[in-house]
Amino acid sequence: MDSAYGTALWPLAVYFVLVIGLLVFMVAFSYVLGERHRERATGVPYESGVSSTGTARIRFDVKFYLVAMFFVIFDVEAVFIFAWAIALREAGWSGYIEILIFIGVLLAALVYLWKLGALDWGPSGRKIEQKD
Repeated sequence: MDSAYGTALWPLAVYFVLVIGLLVFMVAFSYVLGERHRERATGVPYESGVSSTGTARIRFDVKFYLVAMFFVIFDVEAVFIFAWAIALREAGWSGYIEILIFIGVLLAALVYLWKLGALDWGPSGRKIEQKD
């Protein structure tokens, strides 16, 4: 019984050795071909070829994070709807009714967020009254 396990695992061991060998080769090859220079601005961080100005530790408004969370939430729901579309014939009418309820809950959540003002980016357009 041990010999059956040994013969079944040798392709995996060969694959593992080949992957490790390829990784070692790629790292060594890049080390041999890579440039080795040390100039005044070599270690200075830049973005798109432009030197950075100011600090990277700026505070973002909470709305940026809210929009990111809403995107992730609704994007995951899109994956569920896509999976339902793939299994549409097997799901039948009960699956159709369930996805209608699911989309209804999503729309209700979107309307709730919209009414709550969580999706507003700019000023609301209402004029703020100033007290004298």
